[in-house]
Amino acid sequence: MNISVPIKHLGAHMISIHGGLKYIVFILFLSFLSPTSFSSNASKPIVVCTTTVLSSIVYDLAGDEVIVEVISSPAVCPAHYDIKPSDIDMFRSASLIFIHGFEPWVNDLKMASGSNATIIRVAGPWDTPEKLREKYILIANILEKYLKLNLTENLYRCLKAINETEEYLIEYSLDHGFKGTPVICMAWQQGFINFLGFKIIAVYGPPEKISMRQYENIVKNASQAGAVLIIDNIQSGVEFGEKLASTIGGVEVSLTNFPGISPGLKNMTMVMKWNAERLGKAVMEAKLKGEIIRLREEIKMWRMITIVSSMLTVVLLTICVSLILRIRRK
Repeated sequence: MNISVPIKHLGAHMISIHGGLKYIVFILFLSFLSPTSFSSNASKPIVVCTTTVLSSIVYDLAGDEVIVEVISSPAVCPAHYDIKPSDIDMFRSASLIFIHGFEPWVNDLKMASGSNATIIRVAGPWDTPEKLREKYILIANILEKYLKLNLTENLYRCLKAINETEEYLIEYSLDHGFKGTPVICMAWQQGFINFLGFKIIAVYGPPEKISMRQYENIVKNASQAGAVLIIDNIQSGVEFGEKLASTIGGVEVSLTNFPGISPGLKNMTMVMKWNAERLGKAVMEAKLKGEIIRLREEIKMWRMITIVSSMLTVVLLTICVSLILRIRRK
């Protein structure tokens, strides 16, 4: 059974789920190799999530009442994830499976595993407090419906934490001068950057899809608007942002939209704070860089003034000496 529960669709985030045949033979081969040691007899329901965003929400809500398994690494884009034999066992053992909808390998993995678990599609962005609240409410309702859990108290606690994070982010943005600061950002970070009040001059998609003409337009717009930050998405790669920052003289800063890239980032509220603090340091670096450039220009100006003054002094001395000599001759 495959149930789709759409939220608001963010085109930049979504890639159609497509089964196809290109992975089936490979996955079926893996299914013969993979062990069947997963907890088929486990007393707790197993909830399989395709990403750490989904797994962190499930764990925050259900805690030890379920066994939470996650498939793709937070360090890479889930759309580009390479499946492993153990993933087949996860699907096979699952009581419930959560996906986003942009993982092209899900249908093939379900077919290879023979899983009868219900697949829940949680679509749309999760990178602002408002959207994150929607995800927690949606997933809590699904867990209560299919696994018969009572999550009222846990959901209240999670929503309270999101509200507190929202207040922290608004205050942090004001304290660090984010509002109106011109930036260029990767599409997967656009919602969060808008929420913090930055002025987005241009948005770029996956770097591998950017043409030379698009790159030149971004550089032109960034230079004309005085963009000071290039905001990358870690899972999409940072080379493009670093190159762009070098070209326009800005500061590159890379953010994550998945928890788990470091031990302390256990869920999206922690990720949002971590990202905001990286932006705060980048804005400070950009200001210092701008101040250094200003001072260099000022030094250059004073050098020119000194040179011109010296030349004028020489001219004046020459004129004075000439006048003195004329007077003496008379």
